[in-house]
Amino acid sequence: MSLDDRIPNNVDLHTDRRLQKALEQWQPKFLDWWMEMGPEGFQTKDVYLRTAISVDRDGWATFDHVKMPDYRWGIFLTPEERKRPVGFGDNPGVESFEEVPGEFRNPLRRLIVTQGDTEPASVEQQRLLGQTCPSLYDLRNLFQVNVEEGRHLWAMVYLLHRFFGRDGREEADEMLARRSGDPDKPRILETFNQPIKNWLSFFCFTMFTDRDGKYQLGALAESGFAPMRRTCQFMLTEEAHHLFVGETGITRVLRRAAQLAKEHGGDVKAGGGIPIEMVQRYINYWFSYSLDLFGSEISSNSSDYFAMGLKGRFDEEKKYADHSAREGFLEVPVVEDGRITIRQTPLRNAMNECLRDDYIKDCEAACKRWNRALEEEGAEQRVTLPNRRFHRHIGEYAQHKFNSAGELLTGPDAAARVAAELPNAEDEAWVGSLMKAVTKPGAFANWIAPPKVGINSMPADFEYVKL
Repeated sequence: MSLDDRIPNNVDLHTDRRLQKALEQWQPKFLDWWMEMGPEGFQTKDVYLRTAISVDRDGWATFDHVKMPDYRWGIFLTPEERKRPVGFGDNPGVESFEEVPGEFRNPLRRLIVTQGDTEPASVEQQRLLGQTCPSLYDLRNLFQVNVEEGRHLWAMVYLLHRFFGRDGREEADEMLARRSGDPDKPRILETFNQPIKNWLSFFCFTMFTDRDGKYQLGALAESGFAPMRRTCQFMLTEEAHHLFVGETGITRVLRRAAQLAKEHGGDVKAGGGIPIEMVQRYINYWFSYSLDLFGSEISSNSSDYFAMGLKGRFDEEKKYADHSAREGFLEVPVVEDGRITIRQTPLRNAMNECLRDDYIKDCEAACKRWNRALEEEGAEQRVTLPNRRFHRHIGEYAQHKFNSAGELLTGPDAAARVAAELPNAEDEAWVGSLMKAVTKPGAFANWIAPPKVGINSMPADFEYVKL
C-alpha cells in the first residue's frame, strides 16, 4: 500500500504509467471542484478528520487535524481472502472477471456513473451548512462526511479511468461538470438535486439517503466484477459513519424537543426547539425521496443487472440459498382502475423492491430507537416512517397521490393532503431561524442535545475544528 504517492493507493498505480498519468491529470480538476463547491468558508481550517491508512479491519484509520484540501484522497480496494466466483445470476460459480466483458460494458458503466455522481452531489448540497453548525462536534462530522464522499468519487473515477478508456475519462470529467440543483446540468438522480438548507435536513439526508447508499453499495459489493466488488466493500466501511451522524443527529433533536416540551408546558417552540411533529414532516420528506433512489418497483434493468452478475441483492452470498432467482414471485401493490391491487412480479424484475424491503426494515429499526429515546425522556409522542407509496416520484406510485398511511387519495384536494404531511414554509422559516453557528468548544445549540460520547473518545470540549 502506497500512502506517500501523489495519489495514495493500494492498486499498484505506479505499475500502470498511462493510468497514473490520466488520474494525475484529473486530480487538479477535482481539487478545483472541491475549492469551488466544497464546504464554503472552511478550506483553510484544521479539522479533526479520520483518514484511511489501511484497508485492514483492524485499525484502518488514523485521526488528526488536517486542512480539507490536504486530505489524502486515494484509491483503496479491499483485499479478498479467496478468489470469489460470480455469486448469482445466469452464471453463478464461474470465475469473477477482472476486466469488463464487451457485452457488459454499457450497463456496468451506467452503474458506476450513477453511483459516482451521487458523491460530489451530496457535497454540493451541504456546502453552506458549516456556517450554521450547532457545535464543533457536528461541524467536524459534516466535514468528515464531505471528505469521504470526495474519496468515494475517487473510487468510482478510478474504475472509469482504469476500465473504460476515453469514455471513462469523459464520464469522470462530466461528474465534475454537473451541479446539484442546476437547471441546465443537474445531477443524475433527483434526490441529489434537492436543497439541504438546514441541519435537520442534513441529519435526515445522512440517515435516509446515505442509508440508501449502504444498500446500493452492498448490492454492488456482491458483483462478479471483482474491482467494483472490492471498491464498494471498502466504501461501506466509511459509509457507516455517515449513517451514525444521521441517526444520532435525529435522536439528539428529538431528545431535546422532549426536554424542552417538559420545561415549557408542551410548547417546544417557546423553548427554542424543533417540535416532534415538525421533525416528523422532515422524516416524511427525506425518507420518501430516498425510496425513489432504488428505482421502479418493476424493472427490467434490475433483472438484467442481476442476470449479468453485476448487481446482486444485499448480502446475496450470506442471505440467499437460491442465487439464480429464476423462479418465484414478489407481490407488488400497484394501482389499477383507481384502486390498489397486487401484481405477482417475477423475482428478477423485482430486485429493486427486494433491496427497498431490506432498506425499510433497517430504517424501521432506527425509528424504534428514536421512539425509545422519546420514551426515556418522558414524551408521549412518537415518530413513524410513512408508507412506501407516499410522496413518490419514481416507479408505480409516481403518478398517484397517497397519504402517509399509504391510502390512495383522489379528488381536487389530494395534492394538498400530501403537502400537509411535508415540511411547509412555516416549518422552513422556523427551523431556519434556529440555524445559528455555535463554535465554542463544548457548547451546543439549544435545539439539539449533546452526544453521549465524543469522536474517538475525545472530551466534550475538544476543539474538533480550529477556527
